[in-house]
Amino acid sequence: MLRVLLCALLASACASCPPRCECSEAAHTVKCVSRELRDIPSGIPGYTRNLFITGNQLIRISSESFRGLENVTNLSLSNNRISALDSRAFSGLPRLRSLDLSSNQLALIHPEAFTVQNQSLQELNLSRALYNHSSVMDLATSLRWSSLGTLRGLDLSNNGLVFLPPRIFSHLGGLRRLQLANNSLVALHNATLSGLERLEELDLTLNALKTVPEEGLRELDSVPGAVLLLRKNPFVCRCGIEALALWLNRSQGRVGDAGGLACAFPASMRNTSLLAVGALALGCHQGGGGADLALQTSYVFLGIVLGFVGLVFLLVLYLNRKGIKKRVYELRDTCREVWEGYHYRFEADPGPRPSQGAAGDV
Repeated sequence: MLRVLLCALLASACASCPPRCECSEAAHTVKCVSRELRDIPSGIPGYTRNLFITGNQLIRISSESFRGLENVTNLSLSNNRISALDSRAFSGLPRLRSLDLSSNQLALIHPEAFTVQNQSLQELNLSRALYNHSSVMDLATSLRWSSLGTLRGLDLSNNGLVFLPPRIFSHLGGLRRLQLANNSLVALHNATLSGLERLEELDLTLNALKTVPEEGLRELDSVPGAVLLLRKNPFVCRCGIEALALWLNRSQGRVGDAGGLACAFPASMRNTSLLAVGALALGCHQGGGGADLALQTSYVFLGIVLGFVGLVFLLVLYLNRKGIKKRVYELRDTCREVWEGYHYRFEADPGPRPSQGAAGDV
């Protein structure tokens, strides 16, 4: 009987774990890693708090995918080729705190895809998760529509982002950490960072920032409590970089890597610290202002000369108007005489002239 009971218990324990998954009741963890799954497996134990379904081929997440998993707090769905998130895709996880969707191919994101009951979600990892630039607009809409007021960390790194839609984070008032590293962002504008008054860390490393103009600096100043990371951007140290250099010197306490920021271009300024770059080093105000003044002066002088030449020409025409009129009349009479002579010869000999060959035969 003991053997039968033990076998029954073991069979029950084995049956509680989905096929091709590994379950640990002691650790409250289920792992379904690289099993070529096309759907979320059924029969996931109710005790599960940590659910890892990675390296599969799930394609789509629907509102029915996680029904009955009320204890899951950490969900990893990385590297699954997921392309679509339906409305309330994670609504079956009322205690979800951390969601990892990294290394997927999200192309279709429903406006309410991230809506979770009780607004429990605190960490959202979308690193290397967006399929193309058009999905950024879907994401922006979803971040506004979904109830994510409790979100503390958002990772959008490694997505090749060239731009961020206006006010994309405006409904994430509780956000503390925003990772935008290793993208292709060229500017900060259009209230990109609006609504992030509580932000504590903003990572903009490895982007395509050549400079940060006044508008971009105002964006960075809109998150006064955040530590900023700006290293490994291709800063161009020509005229126009002075505002950033001055701002960095005033904001060294906020820019965590200020001492490591350096010029990438031109070659003569490469590896020069941005903190040392200023108007005197670039010669923008002196040289640039003098060049502009000299150019303006040359244009004025050229205009005066051309005006004077035009006046002289008109004066010469006026003084010689009678002689010019006489020459015009003479030219007219000459042309008339030539025309009349040609007309007279044509009337005197209207017939065709014989060719040379015909004259020889005669």
